[in-house]
Amino acid sequence: MSVTATDSHSRGATLECAHVTVRVPGRTLVDDLSLCLLPGRVVVVLGRNGAGKSSLLHSLAGVNPHASGTVLVDKRPLEQWPRRDLARHVALLPQTNDDPFPGTALETVLVGRHPHIGLWRWEDAHDRDIARRSLAAADLAGCDDREVDTLSGGERRRLAVAAVLAQEPAVFLLDEPIQQLDPHHQIETLRLFRNQADAGRLVVMSLHDVGLAARYADDAILLYGDGRWLHGAAATVLNEERLGELYGTRIRELRWQGGRTFVVD
Repeated sequence: MSVTATDSHSRGATLECAHVTVRVPGRTLVDDLSLCLLPGRVVVVLGRNGAGKSSLLHSLAGVNPHASGTVLVDKRPLEQWPRRDLARHVALLPQTNDDPFPGTALETVLVGRHPHIGLWRWEDAHDRDIARRSLAAADLAGCDDREVDTLSGGERRRLAVAAVLAQEPAVFLLDEPIQQLDPHHQIETLRLFRNQADAGRLVVMSLHDVGLAARYADDAILLYGDGRWLHGAAATVLNEERLGELYGTRIRELRWQGGRTFVVD
C-alpha cells in the first residue's frame, strides 16, 4: 500500500467539545466532555465494546445529536455550519459501509468529492485524478473499473478509506479504520493517516489494538462507558493501571528499543 496522501489543499482545523454529553436510552456514555483537539495530531479513542466510541465519533461529526453541550470546528459550532461546508472540513468513516447501489470502485470513491462539486456539476478530470490517487494510497491502484460487489471485505474497507481521503477534509473521524484488514494493511493504513496528521490535519480514530494505539497516537481518549472519560498524551495515559481499569482485566506493558505494546496478562 502506498502511504502517499492525496494532495489536499485543506488546512488543519481544531475540534472542540464544550461540556458534551452523549446518551443512549437508559445510559450516559460520555458525560460533560470538554477538550480541544489540535491539527497535526492523531487522537485514539479506546474503550470496551459499547463504551460509546462510535456514538462519540458520530456526535463529533454532527451525524447524531448529543444530549447537551457544544461541538465546535475551528471555533464554530456544528449547527452553524452549512452541511456542504462542514463536509469539506470533516469526514466520517463509519464502522460499516453499505453499498446499496451497484457501481465501480472509482465511482464509489468519487462520492467523497461531492462536497467539492457545485450544484448541476459533474465530476471533472481533477476530481477523477484525486479519486485515483486515493485508490492508490489505499493499495487499490488499477481497481478503477472493478465492480464493488466483486471486492473482498478487506478491499471494501480500504475502498471506504479511499473515499474519505478523496473528501480531503481537515478533520478525519475514523471508526475502527483497520477492521477486516490483514496485518500488512493495518499498518499501512495507520501509517497513511499518521502521514495525514503530519501534513497538518487532525485524525481521531477508535481502535481496539492498544499496542497500535501506543505506536501511532499522540493523544488518547479513554471511555469507560458510564460517563467517565480521560484525555491526555498517549505516552502517559496508556499505561498498565489505567488500561487495566478501562478493560476490566490485567494488562501488562512490554517494551523494546523504540516501542512498546500491551498484552492481557
